Amino acid sequence: MTYAAGTSVSVSRSRIELEELLQKWKADRIASGIEPGSAVIAFSMGRWHVRFKMPLPTAADAAKQKNHRGYYLGPGDQARWLDQHHRERWRALLLTVKAKLVSVENGVESFEEAFLAHLVLPGGETVGQRALPAINEAYTTGRMPPLLPAGDAR
Repeated sequence: MTYAAGTSVSVSRSRIELEELLQKWKADRIASGIEPGSAVIAFSMGRWHVRFKMPLPTAADAAKQKNHRGYYLGPGDQARWLDQHHRERWRALLLTVKAKLVSVENGVESFEEAFLAHLVLPGGETVGQRALPAINEAYTTGRMPPLLPAGDAR
């Protein structure tokens, strides 16, 4: 079952709640944005910079949806489907961030452990973007890739 399935809470309300949650937790900077196919929320807490990039369904995804009778959705139903799925994703993101902060508050894990995959590295990538390809390779091949790329031997 999808979390927040059928929610009537608007995307803007969820964004506001998320930003208010981060302000309550003393985030130094908060930014959010939406582009076709994704949304981003970024914030800083102390020395840690965090970025969540959340995939969102697009109009093309909505055009592929069928109703209970097996017919493709018309334009109005596609717009409603898209809006509903965006609302559900934003509620899920809010829950995700809130759960991580509660985990930190209760000593289950440290801030950096809770947000590790979303910590932004100096080059702009997140730890997850950097580490997941190497982890996938290790699981696929059974070998760990080198920690650092081979450089010039000068």
